[in-house]
Amino acid sequence: MSGETRELAMFPLGSVLLPGMPLPLRIFEPRYIAMLASVLGESDREFGVVLIERGSEVGGGDVRFGVGTVARIHSVEIAEESIGLLATGAARFEVVRWLQDDPFPRAEVRELETLELDPPTVSALAAAEALVRATLTRASEFVELPWSPDIELSAEPAKRIWQVAGIAPLGPLDHYELLRSATAAELLTTLVDETRVADLRFTIGWPDHP
Repeated sequence: MSGETRELAMFPLGSVLLPGMPLPLRIFEPRYIAMLASVLGESDREFGVVLIERGSEVGGGDVRFGVGTVARIHSVEIAEESIGLLATGAARFEVVRWLQDDPFPRAEVRELETLELDPPTVSALAAAEALVRATLTRASEFVELPWSPDIELSAEPAKRIWQVAGIAPLGPLDHYELLRSATAAELLTTLVDETRVADLRFTIGWPDHP
């Protein structure tokens, strides 16, 4: 883990951003419009995303989890009553301390190390991906999902492992546990376990016969 810290504008959300995953946002609150204006004036155009533990995305006063992901802005579109942006998850970080929320949330953060993948872990990734895609296929029979079972992912294992985790049909707390993984093996073990539980939830209501 790097010992260096930096200050980062923060956007608490009710969902988890994983590295390599897209983040479309529509911004209308004055504090986040101010945040966006500040971030767009910087060369890296980055802000942090953390999951809200308690509270709401709108209005402030929320309690936030302590591990998040850097979001890197790719495009901005200004509409009449809001601003749309598209960002992508980059490095993970832990919050060292929260700063004042005025005029927008900020924190001092420390980036977490990139997960290392050896050949056995890459093989385990392939098996986990097959499970996730099969679960998406079954789940799509019952609910509308944000990700297609045949969605194309990065060819780079270091990016692909997070994208496989990101498309898994899991809840925010499950995705947060994946985000906190100390190793690639831990991430894959948790991903497989939680995806099997999700698969059971989707299929337990199937009739015994067509």
